[in-house]
Amino acid sequence: MTTVANGYSQPNPAANGRKKLGGFVGFSNVPNQYHRRSVKKGFQFTAMVVGESGLGKSTLINTLFNHRMYPKKEVPAPEEERPQTVAIESMSADIEENGVRLRLTVVDTPGYGDFINNFQSWQPIVENIEARFDAYLEQENRVNRARLTDNRVHACIYFIQPTGHALRQIDIEFMRRLHQKVNLIPVIAKSDTMTDEEIALFKQRILSDIAHHQIEIFRAPVYDNEDEETLAENEEIAQKIPFAIIGADTEIDTPDGRRVRGRAYPWGLVEVDNEDHCDFVKLRQMLIRSHMEELREHTHNVLYEKYRSDKLTAMGVTQDYSVFKEVNPAAKMAEERALHDAKLAKMENEMKLVFQQKVAEKETKLKQSEEELYARHKEMREALEKQRLELEEKKRRLESGRPLTPEKANYNSASAKKKGFSLRN
Repeated sequence: MTTVANGYSQPNPAANGRKKLGGFVGFSNVPNQYHRRSVKKGFQFTAMVVGESGLGKSTLINTLFNHRMYPKKEVPAPEEERPQTVAIESMSADIEENGVRLRLTVVDTPGYGDFINNFQSWQPIVENIEARFDAYLEQENRVNRARLTDNRVHACIYFIQPTGHALRQIDIEFMRRLHQKVNLIPVIAKSDTMTDEEIALFKQRILSDIAHHQIEIFRAPVYDNEDEETLAENEEIAQKIPFAIIGADTEIDTPDGRRVRGRAYPWGLVEVDNEDHCDFVKLRQMLIRSHMEELREHTHNVLYEKYRSDKLTAMGVTQDYSVFKEVNPAAKMAEERALHDAKLAKMENEMKLVFQQKVAEKETKLKQSEEELYARHKEMREALEKQRLELEEKKRRLESGRPLTPEKANYNSASAKKKGFSLRN
């Protein structure tokens, strides 16, 4: 880099990498502008919780956002009054923290996995996610798109039973059906029912099943030039997947005088916010504090775009990729000239073919006319030859004194004999 009198550095052709300015311009303040606009506009986030009843879905949501999204559960309805299919329930709340507003929507799926026959129990969930994609696509196709309401599911927290063995078939089928439509975040529910060794072994089996069935779960992206602290945090989060979590939205007193969120057992206390007890802190860090925007971006740029392209392709809409090409005038003129030359060559070839066809037809007609003329000439020549022979015959008869018409003389002689006359020479 070389510095000139105006205070700005000029790029050095021999130098590689980013070029730094010698003076302050101001575009480094763009993130602050984005922050100001985002805070003023607010955010929208939709989370879906899927799992069997009794695994602590509502408790986890209340614990994550420190807000009672779910009311206290009442006495369960009788068996005959329970829904016979998977239901979709959605609840929303406006949350504000340090001046930042968040429109939080939680989608629950009561009834999932609670039946004897759970065949295609994931179908209502898939249809709900696709319906939200369709609603957003319909908003994009409107004339006025000033305000778009984003109700797409940005994260799906899937609760796995703490069996300690491996993923069940319903877990595998669900994740296979939805991993390309939503950001999957698998969690081990009620991990306080297992020892640390059992949890570690269970996580290995779950990750092995996920890799074997080629299921894509959400992984925190890594950007260039990240600081070491951020890289270390992302690595710690990645090592905790699937998260072994404990939910508790009530506070208890510890023997040392602290007041924490957790559960009290005869053998001791389990603290939700203690990383030595469960992975709740890492789940909250990935889902809310560190990668909420990445979840939204991945939903919009990858999952929704794939669904949108497949939807439009099925409708018969094709993409013209030439509109994305950078246009070089010289190359464009050369391309148009080549197309023009190719068009002229094609027209010339077509004209040659037409000309050759016309010539062939004309030659055929001429040959046919020539044959007809030759046949007529031959016929006339034969007739003239016959006439010449007759004239020569008449000439010889005249020279010899014989009558020219012997046939008539013979006819007269025969008639005279028939009438009784005799002719003398």
